[in-house]
Amino acid sequence: DVEFSNAYLKQEAGEYYPVLAELLETVQSDDFGCNPEWRYYKDGKAWLCKITRKKKTVAWLSVWETCFKLGFYFTEKPGAGIEDLDIDESLKDSYRTEKPIGRLKPLVADVTKPEHLPDVYVLMRYKAGL
Repeated sequence: DVEFSNAYLKQEAGEYYPVLAELLETVQSDDFGCNPEWRYYKDGKAWLCKITRKKKTVAWLSVWETCFKLGFYFTEKPGAGIEDLDIDESLKDSYRTEKPIGRLKPLVADVTKPEHLPDVYVLMRYKAGL
């Protein structure tokens, strides 16, 4: 088993670690009030971060070689509001074409640079405020 630490996260995230660190710092700020919880999942042999606000899951964060991904999951009614959000059209297109997983439909944002963060923050605010 791998012990989780900031050093491990820095090693795994590589060149995009500064963007990931900025995201984690921002979501824990008073503005968002979110709590990242890292857990190792043996079935996937990977660390996943559940980002929660109070008891609500806002997003799932995973670290990959080429980026880090934030997964947001919506039921049908709240998912319809994604069209009205001020986010990149490619994220809306991705959501439209995703297949539901049970009652939930995923929207996955791949993040590699600071310019991707504003869209992620819009999605997090939307999800946290549902």
